Amino acid sequence: MSNNATGNSASKRIAAMLDEGSFVEIGGAITARSTDFNMQNQETPADGVITGYGVIDGNLVYVYSQDASVLNGAIGEMHARKIINIYDMAMKMGAPVIGLIDCAGLRLQEATDALEAFGSLYRTQAMASGVIPQISAIFGMCGGGLAVIPGLTDFTFMERSSGKLFVNSPNALAGNTIAKCDTSSADYQSEVAGLVDVVGTEEEIFAQIRNLICMIPANNMDDLSYAECTDDLNRLCPDLADASEDTAIALAQISDNGTFFEVKKAYAKDMVTGLIRLNGMTVGAIANRTKVYDSEANLLEEFDGSLSVDGCKKAIDFANFCDAFSIPILTLTNVSGYCATKESEKNMARAAARLTYTFANATVPKVNVIVGKAFGSAYAAMNSKSIGADIVFAWPDAEIGMMDANLAAKIMYADADAQTIREKAAEYKELQSSPQSAARRGYVDTIIEPADTRKYVIGAFEMLFTKREDRPDKKHGTV
Repeated sequence: MSNNATGNSASKRIAAMLDEGSFVEIGGAITARSTDFNMQNQETPADGVITGYGVIDGNLVYVYSQDASVLNGAIGEMHARKIINIYDMAMKMGAPVIGLIDCAGLRLQEATDALEAFGSLYRTQAMASGVIPQISAIFGMCGGGLAVIPGLTDFTFMERSSGKLFVNSPNALAGNTIAKCDTSSADYQSEVAGLVDVVGTEEEIFAQIRNLICMIPANNMDDLSYAECTDDLNRLCPDLADASEDTAIALAQISDNGTFFEVKKAYAKDMVTGLIRLNGMTVGAIANRTKVYDSEANLLEEFDGSLSVDGCKKAIDFANFCDAFSIPILTLTNVSGYCATKESEKNMARAAARLTYTFANATVPKVNVIVGKAFGSAYAAMNSKSIGADIVFAWPDAEIGMMDANLAAKIMYADADAQTIREKAAEYKELQSSPQSAARRGYVDTIIEPADTRKYVIGAFEMLFTKREDRPDKKHGTV
């Protein structure tokens, strides 16, 4: 049980998130070490951060929670070293670290000591990346160099009304004011910047963190992120074909009991990323999306089926997390090409290259289901057989090839009449764009009915469970 009896927001947040009575505080007696600028006269209980460990649904986690009532939560030397200590313990025990952030930034009275400790925290986070899951939740200020901390974590949550995340404050940006564009707001950071995964109230955030902890491995060597499956492994999904446009709905339908933890839901909505369960096993899902519907089947947004720069970035980050923690990857592919705008052209080649590299470099089991179009090199980048997918399924109406059959016919027979073009388009679709054609060449393993997708995907991952695959010996890639 925590020795912290102040009842402040920092300790209340920990109590609200962890299993009741499970928190044990570490370093509660630590205070600031500096005496410069009359710091010896300042009360700094726990040096502004409560650190310790507890459990979430029985799973060990390490926690730090910043106390804004102590020098506005500013990070001093001992404050940072307390967090580093928690990280060191978590690395030894192989358990996630959850940071509850509410901080005014670096403590000016401690200057270089605080800066040195702050840099050491960065390094510790970097060393922990890919070894233990790191989660940050922002409830107040998270500005300047502190904004790097959530950037170094795997998942970031943000309180909708009070959370502020920024490197430079909105008013410090040339030509901007916070009234014009609040770049520090939860909406901006989740929808435009794409750094924040989940936005909500404190209660919603704690519930979501608990859900997440129960779905992900405790560390990169843990093989225990499984739950008992109470759903029918052979359950048909009769409405799945209708969800090919909004693949967030499709993923929920094929998952055990509809379980779907969506990541970065508000960002790059043409790409869906999140965690599902198949036969109790956690699987990372990445899917193209052309339409977004609400819970009452109202159309909210529509996309042209192209691969966007932001969509690539979203998929890359999530696939890297899955590969680091040995979480199998499922992709639902429906892509017609690359986004064609002047703005996207600045970064499209690089983003597509990194997406291709990420899928090719991942050694976890990889299954791809082609649910719509799979055209050109954009398809090749989306976990195709050619870059290393272990199993590729396709629905009967899928289209796989260089481009739309009508467009291909018009290019090949530019001077022909309309009737000839129609005939050649039909011929091209049969010979080059059909799933049967791709299957004959071995690019598709099995053509499946949409309703059978769940049982085929579960079967594939069961078969791939013992997969082992090495890469050429090197320090690391450069893409």
